[in-house]
Amino acid sequence: MSVYSRSLSAPQQKLLDLFAGLPMPILAAPMFLVSGPQLLNACCQAGIVGSMPAPNARTVEQLDQWLAQIVVERAAAKTQGQVWAPWMLNMIVHSTYNRFESELELVKRYQPPIVSTALGTPRRVLDSVHGYGGVVIADVITPALARKAVDAGVDGLVLVCNGAGGHTGSYNPFAFVAEVREFWDGPLGLAGAVSNGRDIHAAQVLGCDFALVGTRLVAAHESLAENAYRDMLVDCSMDDVTTTKAVSGVLATWMKPSLEKAGIDPAADNRTAIDFSGDIASANKAWKHVWSAGQGVGQIKRSYSVVELVDELHQGYLASQHRSH
Repeated sequence: MSVYSRSLSAPQQKLLDLFAGLPMPILAAPMFLVSGPQLLNACCQAGIVGSMPAPNARTVEQLDQWLAQIVVERAAAKTQGQVWAPWMLNMIVHSTYNRFESELELVKRYQPPIVSTALGTPRRVLDSVHGYGGVVIADVITPALARKAVDAGVDGLVLVCNGAGGHTGSYNPFAFVAEVREFWDGPLGLAGAVSNGRDIHAAQVLGCDFALVGTRLVAAHESLAENAYRDMLVDCSMDDVTTTKAVSGVLATWMKPSLEKAGIDPAADNRTAIDFSGDIASANKAWKHVWSAGQGVGQIKRSYSVVELVDELHQGYLASQHRSH
């Protein structure tokens, strides 16, 4: 937690409380075409906030089934006395995304404790999520977008910094956190190459309340990634990733070998119009054939279970805290 005095709304305090009861303040990043119900629930069972993007389900009907699976498995665990971490659903709120209204109806039915928004204003979901007692966080890549999300009434921010896999930012986390903290006392998350326990502790030292872990979880057995994807993660290092708008029209970080295999020139920035209409998980979309990774990819030496990874992160987190005292 940050050391300064904070004046928080009830939903903001609720968001902080969700992380306060966990061994580590970690949110599993919602990763496109990677995060599904199995990875989400495995994260929650291991003690970190699990998540998935709604568009990972090919249809609204499949999303309905996935959300039902999540809540049923959580309920079963609760009857056995197990305490799982909270969960989060990520939604695209871009104007071209034509499943938004249908997905919002499912959100109101299944009531994820946390909803995050990407590629647009969180204002579109706030009333619905607050209506059932949930909280809303927004992914932002600039201080200007952070201000817009704050003005919209968001409960928490995730600063997507340089080094993040998938859709990414371009700012250094030191400068980004400092500037946003000049106008925002509320819950703050840090995303971008968070790969070990030291990184999680460092995010707190910078003034953040939680950190997002993404790329490390792609290699987990429970992810939707195919084995060739996991193998490429093991083989790649920081030198093997690059950022480009050529795939989706939005700046994103990809592994160079996968771009080469798909015949995509990363220098072709700005040639692709942003379009999230239709079935965005379809094989016809360019991003279906390329694989993302953040700059922390070099720390992946093998595949593992979520439990193994979380244990590794926790040991490193405690060791980092011990060294700082």
